[in-house]
Amino acid sequence: MDPILIAAVVFAFTFGGALLGIWIRTKLPEHHMVDATKDTVKLGIGMVATMTALVLGLVTASAKNSFDSVDSAVKHTAIDLLTLDRLLARYGPEATPTRTALKSAIGRKIELLWPQDGSNPAQADPSVSGAVLEGLVESIRALTPRDDAQRHLQARALDLGESLLTTRWLAVADQSTSIPFAFLVVLLFWLLIIFASFGLFAPRNATVVFVMVLCALSVAGAVFLVLEMDRPLEGLIRVSPEPLRQAFAKLNT
Repeated sequence: MDPILIAAVVFAFTFGGALLGIWIRTKLPEHHMVDATKDTVKLGIGMVATMTALVLGLVTASAKNSFDSVDSAVKHTAIDLLTLDRLLARYGPEATPTRTALKSAIGRKIELLWPQDGSNPAQADPSVSGAVLEGLVESIRALTPRDDAQRHLQARALDLGESLLTTRWLAVADQSTSIPFAFLVVLLFWLLIIFASFGLFAPRNATVVFVMVLCALSVAGAVFLVLEMDRPLEGLIRVSPEPLRQAFAKLNT
């Protein structure tokens, strides 16, 4: 789902709902606009507005948690990479080919997920990217320790290598979404009737229209931010690659 397109649709529905309410008011007989009718409509719309705010808040929290999880995974991966590289360096020159292959694989992974040209990341197959790391783990396992110190370093390196295999799923973290399409449809319907009620009882003047535009833009902006955070590896709001880039620069040094 394109966040900009969805936000534009939300704006159109909300502001369109306000205009629809203003138009409906011109068609209703005066006895439909008595205080008792207004109070009843306001009570019903108040309940819908409360549900909308609660659901939107829950979805925002879910998207933020997803974003923070990927951000934390990137930072932990950077630490694990540097630790693995130093363990292999301490192991001895026998591990030099593995260190070189590790840096090469990480460089390709970074460019795949965060292209330098600013384009959207490629949709990488996690089984393919994981195969490269699995090969590195096997090369570590194939090392022949000469003493207890090297055996200890090899064991720790294997543990870190297995941990790094989980990073293959970062390539597809932004392909899934925690926001179902059905939710957006229901949310649009709720916003439509809420803004229609605003226009139903609002006077017809430029100030009201201007305020309705600002309110519609605010709601659309909120939905845009939620959808952007739900795609942590692309878009305007995405996880920073700097921890991995800095770790990559220090590998093999």
